[in-house]
Amino acid sequence: MATRVVATATVRAVKGRKLIPTRAALTLTPAAVNRIKSLLQNKPDVIGLKVGVRQRGCNGLSYTLDYASTKDKLDEEVVQDGVKVFIDKKAQLSLLGTEMDFVESKLSSEFVFNNPNIKGTCGCGESFSM
Repeated sequence: MATRVVATATVRAVKGRKLIPTRAALTLTPAAVNRIKSLLQNKPDVIGLKVGVRQRGCNGLSYTLDYASTKDKLDEEVVQDGVKVFIDKKAQLSLLGTEMDFVESKLSSEFVFNNPNIKGTCGCGESFSM
């Protein structure tokens, strides 16, 4: 199955924030929830978004976002405010304590992962290292 990119994502290293124990592996801001609802609207075969990780960029890793029509056996499921986000097994450890936001400016609109676990990011914010 070909991977279809749903949206772009930027990673931000969050300094000084301690991991906050929550029941969810990932928390969503209201802006992220609203954007996910809008992406899933009129897609009855899609049950949520799936976040993955892949080798890419100048810093090693980047997040991927795709539509999910099923939940894989080892996916972590995050349900918040009526939306579902599935976290691929390979991305679970890198996302612990991360906040997923959606940011719009005059020049771009993208999901932003505010992640306290990463050690560094590239200049454009697309890739990161742990």
